[in-house]
Amino acid sequence: MAVDQVLLCAPRGFCAGVEMAIKALAWMVRAFEPPVYCYHEIVHNQKVVSRFEDMGVVFVDDIAEVPPGAPLMLSAHGSAPEVVEAARANGGYVVDAVCPLVTKVHHEVKVRAGKGYQIVYVGHEGHEEAVGTMAVAPDAIHLVETEEQVAALPDFADPVALLAQTTLSHRDWEGVMEATRNRFPDTWMPGRSDLCFATTNRQSALGQIADRCDATIVIGSANSSNTRALEKLARDAGCPRVERVNGVDELPDDLHGVVGVTAGASAPEELVAAIIERLAPGRGVEEVRYTDEDEYFPPPRSLRELIDAVDLFATLTLGGPVADRPGLNDRQTKASDVLAALPASG
Repeated sequence: MAVDQVLLCAPRGFCAGVEMAIKALAWMVRAFEPPVYCYHEIVHNQKVVSRFEDMGVVFVDDIAEVPPGAPLMLSAHGSAPEVVEAARANGGYVVDAVCPLVTKVHHEVKVRAGKGYQIVYVGHEGHEEAVGTMAVAPDAIHLVETEEQVAALPDFADPVALLAQTTLSHRDWEGVMEATRNRFPDTWMPGRSDLCFATTNRQSALGQIADRCDATIVIGSANSSNTRALEKLARDAGCPRVERVNGVDELPDDLHGVVGVTAGASAPEELVAAIIERLAPGRGVEEVRYTDEDEYFPPPRSLRELIDAVDLFATLTLGGPVADRPGLNDRQTKASDVLAALPASG
């Protein structure tokens, strides 16, 4: 491989919602004997999911697959109300690790539907986030992905609201948004965009380098919407070669010249480091920073109580002072470090 230089996007990799979800599931693994169950993949990343499976986490697509009373986590993508209800009725300890940005969209759907709106929802059919969001008000919501699908919508007698899957690219969103507003001029939209700031930042960072690269490596899994959006953006920007890889083992061995590297919001930084080591650029790495991110989502409330209990138990077991024990600094703890530190189950 004759790679001259790597242009490394920043920001890249784990977003605040993924950080929260991974640390939350890691705490569940620490607190309970395996197996711990998780409804759907905790995040859309093959390497992360495999790591948790090695630790005894069982990922399921139906709450009926979870034994009564077993500890259960609901994924970051958000779950349908009936799924949340079934999880709590199962009798085990339940933590809902839904991203707060997805919760915001669920709330908007509920409020607008309650006010008599028909909701045009821009999202990818079958994506777990879209499935969970549409289940909030199934009789009032209409999924669209293209401008043609907007044109095929009925002439609503009710007012129209426009909402979106958080992980869409701006290119996927803008054309459909304009088509909807042209079709329904009085369309209501939220004051703050539904699109995830982290998704937008990663796309903007990649946009700064794509036309400077002989090839671009996008790290992330095929079922990750934001990863696929990065892949498409690089191609649309004119980069002559774009490769999406799950890890270093999928990296082509014939790359050359200037190579751009970025990672989807579900991809851990350790994969980025391994990719760069394999590329071994002769003139090193230039990090191209679009913006700094300092957003932080704390653990779900139900999990905070569990964390405090586990911390207290560990302190008592080790004989340390309870009153003066240091507080847990979740904000400064990186999800990649937490994941790497957990032992695999036997």
